[in-house]
Amino acid sequence: MAAQRRARRRRKKRARGRGRAVPSGGGLLLGLLALAVFWSRIWVYVVVLAALAAAGALGWWLWRTDRLVRGRDRAWRRQDAVAAGHRTLAEVDGMTGTQFEDLVAALCRRDGCGGVRRVGGSGDQGADVVGRLPDGRSMVVQCKRYAPSAVVAGREVRDLLGSKVHFGADVAVFVTTTRFSGQAMDVVLRNGIIALNRDLLGLWNSGASLPSLMGVNGSGQGDARHLARWRSTYGRKKRRPGRPLRGGPDAV
Repeated sequence: MAAQRRARRRRKKRARGRGRAVPSGGGLLLGLLALAVFWSRIWVYVVVLAALAAAGALGWWLWRTDRLVRGRDRAWRRQDAVAAGHRTLAEVDGMTGTQFEDLVAALCRRDGCGGVRRVGGSGDQGADVVGRLPDGRSMVVQCKRYAPSAVVAGREVRDLLGSKVHFGADVAVFVTTTRFSGQAMDVVLRNGIIALNRDLLGLWNSGASLPSLMGVNGSGQGDARHLARWRSTYGRKKRRPGRPLRGGPDAV
């Protein structure tokens, strides 16, 4: 008896399942027929839904592309920062003038400066790099790759003031591989020029940001004891102050 009752229950379940079966081909055909009959009334909604779907797909594609581009840009900046951290000042001394200008431009871009381009060459009006600081102020940069034993003369810093006026820049920056003479520092402090000597260039090259170095402007030359150590390290070569290197960092 128990087996008969279980068999009856199984037959009832199969019957209920057949009653709930969803028609496949017939339902699809009825749906298409209804769509054709009522198309004149619903086509506007169908077109709007299709347009919204297309706009959503386009928006997703633009967002995805932007994420990929930004990711590659961040990766490039990280790689450049690592390369800059391993670059020594001795390697900088071995650069040509053009390579040094390219290095300074790359460091500016690394720190978020915009519109950075190198303008050095004949007719550069005393400027080598121009661009905008992260806060939006325009800047003009003069680059001097001198031997560490040389000094930047005051007249060279005054030339940068002319470049600042010519380009209508808000900030003037002087970057060098050596130090500034006392007269040059007087011009720097009187006119608000950002002066990056060899020590500050080393910090910049190792990862310090340009805006952070601007905060120590005028105090990066050190005291008399620092100057004595500088001369002991680099010596004094018989060269007119501020004379550019010719033939390499050890030229005299």
